[in-house]
Amino acid sequence: MKALTKAYVALGVVSFVWGTTYVASRVGAQQMPGFFMAGVRQFLSGVILVIFFLLRGYRIPEWKVLRNISVQGIFLLCIANGGLTWAMEYISGGLAAIIVALVPIFIALFTVWVSKCKRISRWMIAGLITGFAGILLIFSDHIGEMKNPNFLLGIGLSILSVLSWSYGTVYSSQHRTPISILFSVGLQMFIAGIIMLLVCAVTGKYINLAEAGRESWLALLYLVVFGSLIAYSAFVFAISKLPPTLVSVYAYINPVVAVGLGWLLLSEKLNAIMVTGMLITLAGVYMVNREFRNIKR
Repeated sequence: MKALTKAYVALGVVSFVWGTTYVASRVGAQQMPGFFMAGVRQFLSGVILVIFFLLRGYRIPEWKVLRNISVQGIFLLCIANGGLTWAMEYISGGLAAIIVALVPIFIALFTVWVSKCKRISRWMIAGLITGFAGILLIFSDHIGEMKNPNFLLGIGLSILSVLSWSYGTVYSSQHRTPISILFSVGLQMFIAGIIMLLVCAVTGKYINLAEAGRESWLALLYLVVFGSLIAYSAFVFAISKLPPTLVSVYAYINPVVAVGLGWLLLSEKLNAIMVTGMLITLAGVYMVNREFRNIKR
């Protein structure tokens, strides 16, 4: 199989598998604290990757590099992934995935803000308004739940996750590490996992894994193997072989997969308002992405 063909296969894996992780996270978060589950996931994934590279002769990098990796891990994994998994204690995986679909919009906005040499055009503003209009349409179908503080907490955590992942992505692109990408990812997961588990130990938000149910263990195993080790490796490979604008197509497919599987497997809410809101949101994301590419040229 040619490298380009492998890259397209890898992109397909990312687009589908990352969509399925919302279902796994939702299942696991119903039986153990979401932030704790995310911490265990990152720690185990990090241990596997770090040991793999150490056995191949790699060495732990100097403190300056580790500090940079730690900052990336705090934004991308502790706050973003941990917060999103925590959110799924209170909201459906499909709703969380649609909110996360706003990530490309905020990556573009943060890039403009950080670089200071790019501008926000009228089309970007129009796309931003369109994207949020889609989210508001979906929220209109949850008016009754807005009185529930847990539901609002889930929404707030999802939005925080979007902002943290977006800024962390921009930060990572401007602070690249001089080591293997996958080794850096493994260290990032390992460090973030330790931080998250320490937070859980201090706050008491943890359970004895030996007492966890079968479904939560299967969800956690799926997240470690498929969500972190396989899908993330596929993402790194795809981004190294294909244009970033092409790879970003996963952001449009993930919510579709998450909403569809959530409805099929977990009987999550799916109606015309949710589908219409999702399509409007993705249209807004597309508008911002397209205009941002034009500005970069």
